[in-house]
Amino acid sequence: MILPTIASASRRGRTSTPELLLLPSCILPPDQFIGMASSIVNMPLNVGTIRGLDCRTYGNLKNSLPIQSSPSTLPHRRMLVLKASINDGPMKKMGRSDAECEAAVVAGNIPEAPPVPPIPSSPAGTPVVPSLDINRRPRRNRRSPVLRSAFQETSLSPANFVYPLFIHEGEEDTPIGAMPGCYRLGWRHGLLEEVAKARDVGVNSIVLFPKVPDALKTPTGDESYNDSGLVPRTIRLLKDKYPDLIIYTDVALDPYSSDGHDGIVREDGVIMNDETVHQLCKQAVSQARAGADVVSPSDMMDGRVGAIRSALDAEGFQNVSIMSYTAKYASSFYGPFREALDSNPRFGDKKTYQMNPANYREALIELRADESEGADILLVKPGLPYLDVIRLLRDNSPLPIAAYQVSGEYSMIKAGGVLKMIDEEKVMLESLMCLRRAGADIILTYFALQAARSLCGEK
Repeated sequence: MILPTIASASRRGRTSTPELLLLPSCILPPDQFIGMASSIVNMPLNVGTIRGLDCRTYGNLKNSLPIQSSPSTLPHRRMLVLKASINDGPMKKMGRSDAECEAAVVAGNIPEAPPVPPIPSSPAGTPVVPSLDINRRPRRNRRSPVLRSAFQETSLSPANFVYPLFIHEGEEDTPIGAMPGCYRLGWRHGLLEEVAKARDVGVNSIVLFPKVPDALKTPTGDESYNDSGLVPRTIRLLKDKYPDLIIYTDVALDPYSSDGHDGIVREDGVIMNDETVHQLCKQAVSQARAGADVVSPSDMMDGRVGAIRSALDAEGFQNVSIMSYTAKYASSFYGPFREALDSNPRFGDKKTYQMNPANYREALIELRADESEGADILLVKPGLPYLDVIRLLRDNSPLPIAAYQVSGEYSMIKAGGVLKMIDEEKVMLESLMCLRRAGADIILTYFALQAARSLCGEK
């Protein structure tokens, strides 16, 4: 049997053309070299050579290579050394049965394996101290990416995202200055393109927010339940193009109100509750009639969830869900959103109907009311500054919990990324993971498309 090996010609002053040394197989017992890689150290042997081999083929040399040895006498030679390489593919089997392998081990013929790796050295100056006498070392479960992934408690996927999209009557997509990367989308063209992009990466839920022409705004927001209005038309268009798309809608009067408030405003500035709820019921039914899957009252009027549920059921829309803005706070994080829809209040603020950011237990009152009135999903808005409230709802209700990562949260991360103060992508994903960890099942986020692409490995 012939053992192929590579020897350098440079020792005899020749060119660098490699040589193939042919050695009798008696140098090593067959069971010690069969399947080993053909990479062998140089040996000063006077043997015949074959020139002109392509060096790229060295790793593929086999014992069956059709070559003949030159007649020569082999002088004294050193120990032959072979090494396995990860680039040479799997080791060849030796043809032994299981019983023969076991018998060899029992007889003390232990197969060779890589040596135990050395203990890494510490940097100079590291103090020598006895090991701490502790049984529990949590870092053991964090020491490699595989272990960290195996023990990860919270997951994040595109299916967790609801993509808020701004729409308007125009044909062009208009950038929103305070929200880099976001646009008022033309309802016929830009919107369909954006939805297609989102679906390509697994985001199949959207929520619509309309920029209504000022000429259609009134104190009572009657345009909100116009079956030919912007939102119903858009729903019908989307459902015709993407029947399985899940469409959430916003139920509130502020985009349609000439006063910019979520309800009807009395002449003394009081927001009228029951009269507003009457209008909201008509708005929800109009959206359901157009094909909405989930209506989302964001107005924070008392009793509106129960009234909307009754109105939907009376019109035959028992399968349309209600996602209630259960804990919507009078937050300063909404600024960019109001620019996007041009829906700032004409006077005053929204503190008489939205919750006080200082209050925690009050969210339980809203939770119990919405549950009893028939809400299907409970939402907390804003998201990241109110993680404790998300957890409060999660711990006290079996219903799905939604969190809204609002425009101010989005814009701060975007601004920090532009200024190179933070890694935008990492902070984006961490913030979304935190919302999930706090207990949110779904997240309304303007990052939905960007985050889904990142999770799918796209840039």
